[in-house]
Amino acid sequence: MKPLRYFSVLFFIQLIFLSCCVVAQTKSLINKSISDLTVGAEQVDQYLPLIRGKTIAVVANQTSMIRNTHLVDSLLSLHIKIKCVFAPEHGFRGNTEAGGKIKNGRDEKTGLPVISLYGKHVKPTAADLKGVDIIIFDIQDVGARFYTYIATLQYAMEACAEQKKTLLVLDRPNPNGFYVDGPVMEKEYESFVGLTPIPIVHALTVAEYALMLNGEHWLKNGEQCDLKIIKVKNYAHNNLYALPVKPSPNLPNTASIYLYPSLCLFEGTPVSVGRGTDKPFQQIGFPGFKEGHISFTPKSMNGAVNHPPYEDTLCTGVELSDYGIMYITNFRQLNLQWLQGMYKAYPDKNKFFNNYFVRLAGTATLKEQIINGVSEEDIRKSWKPGLDNYKKIRKKYLLYEDFE
Repeated sequence: MKPLRYFSVLFFIQLIFLSCCVVAQTKSLINKSISDLTVGAEQVDQYLPLIRGKTIAVVANQTSMIRNTHLVDSLLSLHIKIKCVFAPEHGFRGNTEAGGKIKNGRDEKTGLPVISLYGKHVKPTAADLKGVDIIIFDIQDVGARFYTYIATLQYAMEACAEQKKTLLVLDRPNPNGFYVDGPVMEKEYESFVGLTPIPIVHALTVAEYALMLNGEHWLKNGEQCDLKIIKVKNYAHNNLYALPVKPSPNLPNTASIYLYPSLCLFEGTPVSVGRGTDKPFQQIGFPGFKEGHISFTPKSMNGAVNHPPYEDTLCTGVELSDYGIMYITNFRQLNLQWLQGMYKAYPDKNKFFNNYFVRLAGTATLKEQIINGVSEEDIRKSWKPGLDNYKKIRKKYLLYEDFE
């Protein structure tokens, strides 16, 4: 299958073909409505005995909801003593763009101190945790290694291990938890968008990942955190789960969440992923792209206020929303052909990749393979040994029925 087929009339033919094959090719992926599941935060009776009479800190954002009530509001109504809230990337209320500066302050609604765990201060200090007995972590992840909420989890666990505190994870489903794919991160490319040797799509909930961090001794100095978990009821890894709250400003819907693991790699290239438009992570393109069938002009807006790529510049590109959902749920793998195709289409090959691409990929090999024209099949073969080893490790920490 030639990469540029996706950027021609055949793109639409394939879309129609995939639409007809959805039922036949989907491997027992089961739609789960929100009402079928009970996330960890909703099971107050299970964790209230652990925190009653304790002083707690909460790692939370806008996704930390108990139905229509925020976790922090619920805990305060139960007279739980909260010392502070730790905020991940995008902030406590989730309205800051990717990479945007998060400042310490106070939450306007509750008056609680809010301490940023993004930027220079990624790990709670001894001063932050003075008087705290338990940290509660309740954030909705999307299941990609470079989505930074699991890095925040890891640093919170390290702080708990060092300061002899307990970390309580209120688990939530992984919307991309039905497949494993991508290169496994190599140690030399460790960064905030990849701290451990896992693939791009890891298929773990945050609680399962926390168990892996402990069990594989991946925390600093091989320490282990005193970890407590409240599982999701009625969840399995073959469930398709639509998130009730968008996890970050540029992942507004299910299409963007499914496409994110494949499209985020373009953040290390000159290709726009639609930041600054009404379809972020649902379209790709750049100025002068000759095979694009749509056009868009990025603007400064909520979630992209700091000059999005190609601000006020017309881009031509490809709209992937419907096609992406069908591709990911049917084939359950990253789409490499979009990356291969855009590289071939970009006029200045020497300026296509930047250093951020290597950190996102977790390896320099993928960049070299794309430059050298290695086939998709051979690229996937090169991932297999690492993925096979990772899958063996992963199985040790599963809390829910797996997709395999």
